[in-house]
Amino acid sequence: MTDRITIRRPDDWHVHLRDGAMLQAVAAHTARQFARAIVMPNLTPPVTDAAAAVAYRERIMAALPADADFTPLMTCYLTDAADAAAIADAHAAGVFTACKLYPAHATTNSAHGVTDIFRLAPVLERMQAIGMPLLIHGEVTDRDIDIFDREAVFVDRILSRLVREFPALKIVLEHITTAEAAAFVSEGPATLAATITPQHLIINRNALFDGGLRPHAYCLPVVKREKHRLAVRAAAVSGSPKFFLGTDSAPHVVGAKESGCGCAGIFNAPFALEAYLRVFDQEGALDKFEAFVSENGARFYGLPLNAGTITLVRGETPVPTIIGQGDTALVPFHAGETLGWRLVN
Repeated sequence: MTDRITIRRPDDWHVHLRDGAMLQAVAAHTARQFARAIVMPNLTPPVTDAAAAVAYRERIMAALPADADFTPLMTCYLTDAADAAAIADAHAAGVFTACKLYPAHATTNSAHGVTDIFRLAPVLERMQAIGMPLLIHGEVTDRDIDIFDREAVFVDRILSRLVREFPALKIVLEHITTAEAAAFVSEGPATLAATITPQHLIINRNALFDGGLRPHAYCLPVVKREKHRLAVRAAAVSGSPKFFLGTDSAPHVVGAKESGCGCAGIFNAPFALEAYLRVFDQEGALDKFEAFVSENGARFYGLPLNAGTITLVRGETPVPTIIGQGDTALVPFHAGETLGWRLVN
């Protein structure tokens, strides 16, 4: 039995760091484990131009210790008014790493999102030409589509067309949750990849109703049936370079989760690697772990692999029921449980 694993320092290819006091509270959890992170732009107001991205990046770095070895990779929030030339200029200047597509009203702070992605064809064509990735929250928002089917319908109606009409565009289908998404990405071209969260590897939709309504298991895309969890889990541990770590850690204060209209999002940043590693351990796939967390994403983005290493050892890691206090009190993923691996450096 392997009791110690040392791997190249990993990256988080999808994280919400928020802003203000919440940014101060959560940023260090991500920087402690990851060398780089793709930072989501759905602030209020959203990050839609280079100036906003530079200012946000500065706030992120200011929230960390001076010696933090961490690079935030900024993303552009696409709107119906997105400007192809301005986005390309910001990408060339090293400000924007990628663009993020939120279908309007699909998730938290997505009211400014895109109403018809194909009307942004000039933007997508420019991104395709310069090798700039498109990151997609892959759900339709039609109210007549069951919430548990919205990802599969998006894959069928929208993603398949995007892949066909923009064959050289790098696309990341983020936080996949279904067998349909896993299969489509696996069978698709090399320009198509996906991120996978710890929660979608570990819980299914029963967790939402385990002994009562469980708001801290509520995220978007919502967790699905067990067959979908198993399909996503199989994709993660398969060794395919198309799948890589993206926590989608999304903090909301306790009061915002435990309310009449609780916010969607799971805060998993503090123990993300321990949670992922437990899955790979259970699946007998420890030999595939480093590629999933440290290599596949960087290679897809065309970025260098990190030089440093981290070590995890087998051992008890108790997860507190609450992290923080007052206006930044958060319930972490696996609250009150004990994980079987521990990050030691």
